[in-house]
Amino acid sequence: MANKHLAIYLSDHLAGATGALELLTHLEEANAGTLMGDFLAQLHADIEADHQELKHLMDRLDITESVPRKVGAWLGEKAAQLKLQVDDKASGSLRLFEGLEALVVGIEGKRGLWRALAATSEVVPELKGVDYDHLAQRAVEQHDRVDERRLTAAKDALGASD
Repeated sequence: MANKHLAIYLSDHLAGATGALELLTHLEEANAGTLMGDFLAQLHADIEADHQELKHLMDRLDITESVPRKVGAWLGEKAAQLKLQVDDKASGSLRLFEGLEALVVGIEGKRGLWRALAATSEVVPELKGVDYDHLAQRAVEQHDRVDERRLTAAKDALGASD
């Protein structure tokens, strides 16, 4: 792969997706046995599918996963997890709200990734052959589902008196 900028961009998004999956694992564990836990498990599967789609694209383009970016994503997720635990040890409502908010932001970034790749495929033939419109629409649907739950979680976390 000769395009260094494309490799960096894809590696950054892969690292972000890895961090999102780690965050989802923690949120699932904290909400196991509930409707929210079931929702998070399904979302985890959806984001894992997108993660695999990105890995396949990178493999096809002969872009190797960046170890420093992967480590950075892992460290970032651990720092975020610590922050969430320090902020809300008791009920977990703020932890859930902030975790969902982070996921909403990440999913919007993923939508941007697919749209940018669609546009770039006009000048980089190696990017052709992927249904970026479908992937971007899937990101919109994920965003809307998570944002609905984020707003409900906001009422629980921010509307409660300490």
